[in-house]
Amino acid sequence: MFKTLITSTALALSLTTFAKAEAPVAFDVAEDHTRIHMAAAPVHENGMPAHGNAFVSQGYIYPEGTLSDGTVGVLEDGSPAFPDLVLGTWTCDGFFVGEGGNATTGVWIISRQTFAFNDGATVVTQGTEIADIGQPNLRPVTGATGDFAKMGGGLTQTTLGFNDFWGLSATYSFEGTAVVPVLAQDAAYHIGGFEQAPAIEDDHLEWDSGAPVGPIFDDSVIPSI
Repeated sequence: MFKTLITSTALALSLTTFAKAEAPVAFDVAEDHTRIHMAAAPVHENGMPAHGNAFVSQGYIYPEGTLSDGTVGVLEDGSPAFPDLVLGTWTCDGFFVGEGGNATTGVWIISRQTFAFNDGATVVTQGTEIADIGQPNLRPVTGATGDFAKMGGGLTQTTLGFNDFWGLSATYSFEGTAVVPVLAQDAAYHIGGFEQAPAIEDDHLEWDSGAPVGPIFDDSVIPSI
């Protein structure tokens, strides 16, 4: 009985820990200009990337508010300005569209963005990026792991500006979402470091075709024993 009590207590403490675990619902990104790579063509006459130009870039994820008031998050050599605050790595790949690098408003990029956090959690969004500074743009979340696996909705990107090295500064926030507490019936999906959504079905109507289900016996084709 004492052993059972110890086990139950340990499980309860684990569930409490899981319930308290929360992923950040907002964070900033500072693009590292030394890791921006664009295709040699097509480009505009001024050298800026034109429609169809492919690119890949990386940067640093910081806590929300780190890059407010024009704070630059990357040093000239590409290292993080605040190494102790780095939450993970941001990777963006895609294509310039429309006016591309010459755009001042509207959609200028179609991209995939991957947020890889230091604790192993990830978020992937895919959609449009707009050239407008300070204008929120909602991007669909197409995948997530770790503490983000139970967050729904989209991720809003707001471009704060570009630093002296032409690196992007942006802030991100989840819209209409919150981390769902881990309940007792979900614990098995988290213990051991694995994150998997439990198979729970809501009530729903099913179409009935009227056709019989299961084996159909026909005395005319079944030999007598």
